[in-house]
Amino acid sequence: MGGLGGMGSRSSRSPFGDSMFGAFGPDTMFRSFGESAPSGVPKKAAPVESKLQCTLEELYCGSTRKMKISRNVMDASGKSMPVDEILTINVKPGWKKGTKITFAEKGNEQLNMAPADLVFVVDEKPHDVYKRDGNDLVVTHKISLAEALIGTTISLTTLDGRSLTIPVNEVISPGYEKVVAREGMPIPKEPGKKGNLRIKFDIKFPSRLTSEQKAGVKRLFSAG
Repeated sequence: MGGLGGMGSRSSRSPFGDSMFGAFGPDTMFRSFGESAPSGVPKKAAPVESKLQCTLEELYCGSTRKMKISRNVMDASGKSMPVDEILTINVKPGWKKGTKITFAEKGNEQLNMAPADLVFVVDEKPHDVYKRDGNDLVVTHKISLAEALIGTTISLTTLDGRSLTIPVNEVISPGYEKVVAREGMPIPKEPGKKGNLRIKFDIKFPSRLTSEQKAGVKRLFSAG
């Protein structure tokens, strides 16, 4: 199998590198409990997998990825020759880590053996702001103790570039989460539906209080 990568990348003869595909041979082909394939049916090399790194934005909005591979094919005389090929992957909104995209028999062609399948496995790149939890998006927002008591307003930029302003008027206690409905990840099996945005809070308590501040806090809460 030849090289594989994004458009413009330089490839070797194996789509995922020689160390992965070069090891495949007659002893690593699929067989049922060690038995040979039925007569007349060509054996097939084991699938070759590679990670497809996607940003959270790509998994939210969807994207089109072009992957260049180089592989060996057999001509009419049985001679092996290298060819380059572009594979297109349409990343669907809401796809999760572990989603597999299979290109049947896009491996090297070998005499008396069916080419291996190429399998791309979605992997999710870390995001600076959001974390994914199933179909939900989770944000941790730092606030002061005063904001926790009197409320605050949170401004976020969504994964599709929208500005989101979220007022928080509740008293925020440790462990409290603010839930914004339908601002999570798209749900592929339920078109038009999304998970939720969950905002967690990291409350910064003051390291010390003056005597006057302590007295003020005591008066405040005693009044209630």
